[in-house]
Formats: sequence, C-alpha cells, structure tokens
Amino acid sequence: MGVEKMDCTNWDEDSYRDGILQERETLSRTVFRTAFAPNPNPNPNSDHIVTASSDGSIASYSISACLEMGCGSARGQNWLMAEPQFLFQGHDGPAYDVKFYDDSLLLSCGDDGRIRGWKWNELLGSEVPMEGAKMKPILDLVNPQHKGPWGALSPIPENNSIAVDSQSGSIYAAAGDSCAYCWDMEKCEVKMVFKGHSNYIHCVVSCNLSNQIITGSEDGTARIWDCKSGKCIQVIDPGKDGKKVSFPSAVSCIALDSSESWLVCGKGQSLSVWNLPARERVSLTKTNASVQDVIFDNNQILAVGAEPLLTRLNMNGDILSQIQCAPQSAFSLSLHPSGVTAVSGYGALVDIISQFGSHSCTFRCRGL
Repeated sequence: MGVEKMDCTNWDEDSYRDGILQERETLSRTVFRTAFAPNPNPNPNSDHIVTASSDGSIASYSISACLEMGCGSARGQNWLMAEPQFLFQGHDGPAYDVKFYDDSLLLSCGDDGRIRGWKWNELLGSEVPMEGAKMKPILDLVNPQHKGPWGALSPIPENNSIAVDSQSGSIYAAAGDSCAYCWDMEKCEVKMVFKGHSNYIHCVVSCNLSNQIITGSEDGTARIWDCKSGKCIQVIDPGKDGKKVSFPSAVSCIALDSSESWLVCGKGQSLSVWNLPARERVSLTKTNASVQDVIFDNNQILAVGAEPLLTRLNMNGDILSQIQCAPQSAFSLSLHPSGVTAVSGYGALVDIISQFGSHSCTFRCRGL
C-alpha cells in the first residue's frame, strides 16, 4: 500500500490550532434553554425555535430550513451546523433562559444578572450580523446589589430562570442571592422580593390562576409564595423520605400542569409529583441520572437530565417510554402545541422529536 503524500508547503500552524480550538469550543458549548416562537400556523416545521447558550448568545433557527439542509437525515455524531435566522450576544456570560412575553417580546436572562427584552417582529425583520453582534434591547433590568460593611456592594446576582405573567404585567426571576424578584414591566422596577431560601434559586414558575409563584432552590426545597404579600405559604421537600443526608440535592427543575393543580419537581436523581390543593405528594420516582428539566404533556410527564434520554412517565411515576436523544446531557425541554418536543443541551445540540417519538431534525447551534 502506498502512503498518501501531504503537501506542507503552505501549512499554516496558527490556522490549524485555531481550528482545533474552535472545534473543542463548539463541542463544549451548551444550549441551556429553548423556546418555540409564537406562530399561528399549527405546523411545527414552519416554526422558529429560540436558543439561549453558554456563550451568552441568543439565536433563532427555522426548523423548516434545518430540514431542507439535511438536519433530518444526519445521525450518529455527524451533526450539521445550522444557520440561524439571527444570532447576537444577549448577555455577558452564559444565557440561561428565554421566554416570550405576550407573544411580542422575547425575554432572556443570564449570568450577568440582567433580564433583557427585544421586540420579536423586529428581530425577525432585521439584518443581524453573525459575529459577536450586540442588539440593543428595549428592556434591560438589573438585579439589585446588597449593601455590606462600609457601604460595599455585593456582586450582581445571576438570574437562573424567569417566569412571566402578562396579565399582571410581571416578570419573576430566580436569582443567585437566594431571592426571587418580581419586576413590574410598566415601571421597570422591582415590586416584590421573595426571601426565605437559604441558597440560590434554580427555577421559578408562575401560578397565574392563584396569583402565586413556586421556586426551586439549591437548598433542596421548593416554596410556594403569595404574590400579594410576598410571604412563603408552603415549603415542599420533594425528596423527603425520612432519611438524613449530609448534602441534600438541589431542586433543579419544577413544572405545573395547565390546571395548576399538579406540580412535578426534579431533585437530584428523583422526580416527585404533588397534588397542590391537597398539599400532598402522590409519587416519588428514582432516576438513573440527575433530572435537569421537566414539563407536563397533558396527563403525562416528560423529563431529561444528565443522560441522553427523553423519559415519559405517568402521574404515578411509572416510566412509559424512553427515547434516545442527541445531547449527552440535556438541560432543556420545550413542547410545541402539536406535541413536538425540543431537547437541547451539551454540545450545542438541539433534537426535535415528533409526537410519535421519531427524530424529525437534529442540529448543532452556531456560536458567536
């Protein structure tokens, strides 16, 4: 056998090194959250999906465009890099969450302690440059700093998650200083601070029917708060089974069903389902890996975590199905009204799974 010859005359060592570094950065980048954009068309293939990533970028991808470029046929590790509709730097540091407010405003939060908002229609219609561009937000809220001795100010606490209540004009933020903040959208100021957790807050959901919020924290508890008084009305310990543990697991994710009567909590390697009107736990399920996101799909539960699996369970905690997904560690679940699910996570991967459990489209997100 002959040895293939390589022409090294024009070898560029710097370009080779830069290419290797760029490839490693891409493989280690994480999509922390996705959200399907509002669209009157019921066909999920005509939708945009918005991503918040560990490099601080906010981007939107057309699912139909990804299918056209072949993202539906590439399997194994040969994931195609999709071209975004827009891509810009939303935060200095990782972007942790994206939500739509009243279908017209795209909100994001991140490690810089900010909640930023952009008009969705303007983003779709604008020419956003690809490389490290910053889009000026129409909303820019910054978490308050705490005063210490001699007037010193604490660092700005990060925002790990946000929830919206457009009826009351409120945004709720789960912050890194163990507090949750309620922001008034009209006045752009904090109108309520929820204090009681002993460690930083991972997640928050809004109970719009009862004017309450629920938070999950690193301290191992979830708390239900009254939004009028700001007081905690119930403390939930999702994994409590009578055994003492030295280092309790964090409540990393929570979700409410559409009736706001049922709550599911992910805590370490367990999932618990709670009947809120009865204030009791109805099931506790042990999982093989830490749970990192969870949502309701009608009367069933979808969960992902530190393994490449999308798990579907019933309300009793029985596993109904498990589907292999692209991210080796998944951080986000998004559900389209049609039943299509988006799973995203490590490796900047987004996996679109049909309501029948097949992989419609898998792509890698572009970075800044």
